[in-house]
Amino acid sequence: MKQQKKFESEEQSSLSGAEEHTMQNAAQEFSTVEELLRFDAAQTPVPSGIVERLQKSSADLPKPNRPWWQKLFQR
Repeated sequence: MKQQKKFESEEQSSLSGAEEHTMQNAAQEFSTVEELLRFDAAQTPVPSGIVERLQKSSADLPKPNRPWWQKLFQR
C-alpha cells in the first residue's frame, strides 16, 4: 500500500509540473503576427537534413552585387 501511495504522489507531482509548463506557454500573448512567428521559429529546431539541403542549394546561387556606394568608395 505504501508503495502505491508513493507512486501516486510522484505521478501527481509530475503531472502538476507538466500542467504548470503548459500554463506558462498558454499565457503568452503577442502583439503582432510577426512576433508570434519569430517566437515559434526560435522554439522549433530545424531538422539536420533540411539544413544540409538548404546549404547545398544556396551554395550555387550567385553572390549579390555590391551597392553602388561601395563600388564608388572602395576602389
